[in-house]
Amino acid sequence: MSDTHRCDAIVVGAGIAGATAAAHLAETHPRLVLLEAEDSAGYHSTGRSAALWILNYGPPDARALSAASRSFLESPPAGFSAAPLTRRRAVVFLAPESQRAHLAEMVAAGEGLEWVDPAEIRAAVPALRPDYAVAAAIERDAFDIDVAALHQGFLRQARARGGTLALRQRAARIARTGGAWRVETGAGAVFAAPLLVNAAGAWGDAVARLAGLAPLGLQPKRRTALIVDPGPYDCADWPLLNDADHTWYVRPEARRKLLVSPADETDTEPCDAQPEELDVAIAIERMRQALDIPVTRVEHRWAGLRTFTPDRSLAIGAGEAEGFFWMCGQGGYGIQTAPAAGRLLAALATGRDPGPELARVVPLVDPRRFARGGGAR
Repeated sequence: MSDTHRCDAIVVGAGIAGATAAAHLAETHPRLVLLEAEDSAGYHSTGRSAALWILNYGPPDARALSAASRSFLESPPAGFSAAPLTRRRAVVFLAPESQRAHLAEMVAAGEGLEWVDPAEIRAAVPALRPDYAVAAAIERDAFDIDVAALHQGFLRQARARGGTLALRQRAARIARTGGAWRVETGAGAVFAAPLLVNAAGAWGDAVARLAGLAPLGLQPKRRTALIVDPGPYDCADWPLLNDADHTWYVRPEARRKLLVSPADETDTEPCDAQPEELDVAIAIERMRQALDIPVTRVEHRWAGLRTFTPDRSLAIGAGEAEGFFWMCGQGGYGIQTAPAAGRLLAALATGRDPGPELARVVPLVDPRRFARGGGAR
């Protein structure tokens, strides 16, 4: 029988959700262990994400958490990262005639989203075909996020506050006994703590079942991306371009390349997601409808998982069992909401007031809304 490691808190999953939860929770629970099933933290989703901070993205809870995260992302604490976490980049929404009405709805409902003449976009992006968009809108106040730097910064914070990252420790058995959650891993280690945070991403429901709790109905969805050469164009300062219906997007990557995605959301089981050739072809075809860029070679292709709750809002807060907390369902918003989401999780887990900025988000992200039959909003 392995010795039991007594901890203040256990966080399952070391992607961006688990890293920010651990960093914030370790302030009050320094003997914290962050369990990760893989050989490296953030292998499945965080490590495959190319994120921007876009205020007009996601449901109301995601937008509120994004707004509350902005100051941290733009001015992180001293020593958090050796390089800036952000780089300014506008986001442009293009509308062919069939999407004009949808774009008008977006502008009317959005914050800081303004109409722009498509000719202005063509001046900035000379590859844009003149006959593609009849209307366009721009969110100028957006920025790239250095995902790796943000993720590693939170992991360093967690370790500096006493936390431990335990790799290759997949949870195999979970039970609550004697006022503590006991997690036995497939590697034979045993950890026990009064507080357990489920930040397992696509595997969040599986972790809940191991603990004898009802799943939320999390649905992992595959998202495909690829890198191409923009040919004669210098794309370093291009905005992110996408259509109003969000069926494709492109953005500069590594300054001189273009990241292209069909913005796919294909239901899948939790897995090591891999790109499908059809999705790669669709991404190229949709991009080429808008941009006059021939693609002779795909330089790199990959896929990642974006996991949603049934109502597509996040799940942050107490579960149905004492000491069990959810930090799941980040969907496509996990990076840009991470600073505030971690702060909220830590406040809820320790019974502290999250403050007025985050308090209004609490009922929107309460995981118990599904048990109450409140999943459809």
